[in-house]
Amino acid sequence: MDYGLVLPSLGDGASRDGIAAAVELAETHDFSDVWATDHLLVDPAAADDYGRIFEIVTTLAWVAARSESVGVGASVIVAPMRNAVVLAKELATLDVLSDGRLIAGFGVGWNAKEFANVGVSERFAVRGAYAEETIAVCRHLWSGSTAPFHGRFHDFEDYVFGPLPPRRAIPIWLGGRDERALRRAGRLADAYHSSGAGPDAFAKRLAVVKAAAEAAGRPLPRLSARVRLELDAPPQPAFYTMHGSAERIAGEIRAFAGRGVDHLALAFPPRDPEGLREAMSRFSEEIRPLV
Repeated sequence: MDYGLVLPSLGDGASRDGIAAAVELAETHDFSDVWATDHLLVDPAAADDYGRIFEIVTTLAWVAARSESVGVGASVIVAPMRNAVVLAKELATLDVLSDGRLIAGFGVGWNAKEFANVGVSERFAVRGAYAEETIAVCRHLWSGSTAPFHGRFHDFEDYVFGPLPPRRAIPIWLGGRDERALRRAGRLADAYHSSGAGPDAFAKRLAVVKAAAEAAGRPLPRLSARVRLELDAPPQPAFYTMHGSAERIAGEIRAFAGRGVDHLALAFPPRDPEGLREAMSRFSEEIRPLV
């Protein structure tokens, strides 16, 4: 199992020091990558979770400069709130500057008020189609192609684009739990990146992803899950958490592996460096040896 660390870049306690410590701790504990979260201008109803949040692309660029080995990932960018060409340029630049360490996670979003707040309310109803075209635009430009692109939302034919990503592609991981998002992941994604789902719920989603991949004549995407982990804690009724004893959590990780998941992006509750250091040390010492 590969482990990623969800950066403490959101929430009231989010800080520069906490994010910097997370990168250092990811290296120390041999985590493969670190992950930032995206929202731009949520309404007050979502303020507790996303009112204070560091902008995702800027954060990943800053984080990439603090390490030469840890991958950097987006979990996930709300693609329909952005111009696809601008996003393709930002991510290509980030990938070049990080020497090919970027994973571009995309999602379609869920907050209609946020779409309105950033001036793209009309996209909310077509956000799935816009996200799919964003994927097409990005892959077209990252490949180095100079062929025209004629889409529903973007149209360009006389252009140059550079710098190109070192791999001429950046892995695109798709999130989501709606059946349409799951089918999209099967058809288009390099990986399916779930959130808010335990092993049993993941298995139900996986069936949809797998069927869509088979129908499209392509291999099953890589499987990843973003999960919150809290040792010695009771269950959280509002969302899935790996909680309780080390043995219980290790069993949950093994259950994910049994569903084909080979990457877990772990979100630890502490935002401060010391709290995060203690949580990750306990994970490495008490849980990882049991998996």
